[in-house]
Amino acid sequence: MFLFQACSFKNEIDSNYYCQKFKLNCIQTNKIVIFKTTKGDLEVRLFGKDNPLTVSNFLENVDNNIYVDQEFYKIINLPQIRFIHSGVNPDNKFYIERNQTLNKSGPSIPLEIKFKGEIKPRYNYQISNPNEIENLVNTFENGSLAMVKSGKNKSSSTEFFFVTSKIPELDGRYSIFGKIIKGLDVLKKLKKDDYIKAVKISN
Repeated sequence: MFLFQACSFKNEIDSNYYCQKFKLNCIQTNKIVIFKTTKGDLEVRLFGKDNPLTVSNFLENVDNNIYVDQEFYKIINLPQIRFIHSGVNPDNKFYIERNQTLNKSGPSIPLEIKFKGEIKPRYNYQISNPNEIENLVNTFENGSLAMVKSGKNKSSSTEFFFVTSKIPELDGRYSIFGKIIKGLDVLKKLKKDDYIKAVKISN
């Protein structure tokens, strides 16, 4: 009986539960941030209404200035799409030194995906049935921002990436928590020797 109740409760876990667990100020409104890079500015809308945990975690990282001077450490160029990675790898020395300051309980946060018609996001869940894709609120498009995966149902708490095109094969498998609304030309110019000068919260 106890096991059944625990599982039932897990299915009802919401954003506030995880925000409290990870000691985050839970943001449930959309926000605008400006990535100031060596190639120019990226203006990004963060989906706080759909992905409050992921956005709250990201904004805490911004407040702690962990992305200042961080390189775009991996850029994957495919014929129709580019993946541009940045952030802080939790295995590196910087993360270990800043772990107490960042107040992180671990290098991962739950995967967070929002479905149309559902009030709460789903946590620790990724799509396995392709028919579910049409019900996703956010899918990969030109300029989408998502957290790097750190396990089947987990996202990195510090690493993220942008994409430059639709990629339905990855929809429902990553926490897509933002999208570039200005500066797509800058995104396409970024190279591995470029870096983030700062990330500023606009509103």
